[in-house]
Amino acid sequence: MAPTLDTVFAALADPTRRAILSMLLEDDMAVSDVASAFPVSLAAVSRHLQVLAEAGLIAQEKRGRITWCKLEPDALREASVWMQGFGMMEALDLDAFERFLEGELRDGEAGA
Repeated sequence: MAPTLDTVFAALADPTRRAILSMLLEDDMAVSDVASAFPVSLAAVSRHLQVLAEAGLIAQEKRGRITWCKLEPDALREASVWMQGFGMMEALDLDAFERFLEGELRDGEAGA
């Protein structure tokens, strides 16, 4: 079953998940590397990754004993198309989205 827009927007509602997406814009990452960037348990980060995967925003691949995560931008494109229907957003610009996520990450660190 394909993820719904509700699932995508719910996944994007959490600042930690947006920060994870920002990290994955740069490159694929091992789960352990993603987890090391946050002051929470590996289990908590794994749950965030599961939510992102269920929303279709990331894909996870097991390579040996390491699970790798990569960004899947198609779910963002579908959300973008939906928002364009309201005339509130132009076509998805992944560079602009990356800047937005980086700003969210900086704001989150400043508030911590």
